[in-house]
Amino acid sequence: MKSLRGAFNGPYFSLTTRYPLGTNIYEREWDLLIVLDACRLDALRAVAPEYDYLELVSSIWSVGSASHEWICKTFTNEYRSEIEKTSLVTTNPFVPQTFDDRVFPPKSYAVPLMWADWDVVEKSAFGNLLQIHRHDYDEYFTAPPPEVVTDYAIQMAREDPTERMVLHYFQPHTPYIADAHREKRTLTPLEDDPWREMMQGRATKEEAWELYMDNLRFVLDDIERLLQNIDAKRVVITADHGDLFGEMGGYGHPEGFVHPDLKRVPWALATGTDTGEEVPDVDVARQTDADYDVQERLEKLGYL
Repeated sequence: MKSLRGAFNGPYFSLTTRYPLGTNIYEREWDLLIVLDACRLDALRAVAPEYDYLELVSSIWSVGSASHEWICKTFTNEYRSEIEKTSLVTTNPFVPQTFDDRVFPPKSYAVPLMWADWDVVEKSAFGNLLQIHRHDYDEYFTAPPPEVVTDYAIQMAREDPTERMVLHYFQPHTPYIADAHREKRTLTPLEDDPWREMMQGRATKEEAWELYMDNLRFVLDDIERLLQNIDAKRVVITADHGDLFGEMGGYGHPEGFVHPDLKRVPWALATGTDTGEEVPDVDVARQTDADYDVQERLEKLGYL
């Protein structure tokens, strides 16, 4: 599969780094953009009736089918003037790889011929950029729970606001931590790596899907708290990409995979009003880059 992707993604990235397929977020109007990592359109539409703040769930075509691709095709010099007005609060491990190490897709497989023309802005182009890592959850799992992300977003919006904010949560992306976080326990094999368990016949799509939807509700519950503690007239809830549960023999979200369940993502409108009731629990000292190993975290999350 990786060999075939390498053969396809050479011309794919050569073309789409110059002429992206999809809608860049900066082509739309928003004040706060909430990115749910790996959130499928059908999944958000299924749970929308459970949340008063979610009304019509429309859609756009994403510029990427994986986070690294989405980041590198979103934050480009074409949109530099808007990026300079943007605070990025993110949990995604490809952000430091992109903006600190200047590593662009593809990474984990060989591409025989490629003439990609990446034009990604440098880290200093952002109004603010906060990468969230190194928290107590490391004892149990590698993905930050949504309340940590929400707290940092509330603090930044109140203390160092910019014209726009992109808030990139990790859920509903694997690992499926919702139950383990509540119970303060380690993950089961299915929660940790559903794709492996499905491919090896130890779990069904239905079992994995149920955990995926729980992980989606886990983050949506906390977004409700966010919207009560942040001022944003135009809030959009979207995704960087979707996820595959065996469609066309694919699992997860490979780069350069043009499949509707990956590339067609939600675009839902909401509004935020800061009541001032929430006091965010943050520890800025924990955001130092010391002891943060990007490669190790990517390996734990199954990317390498």
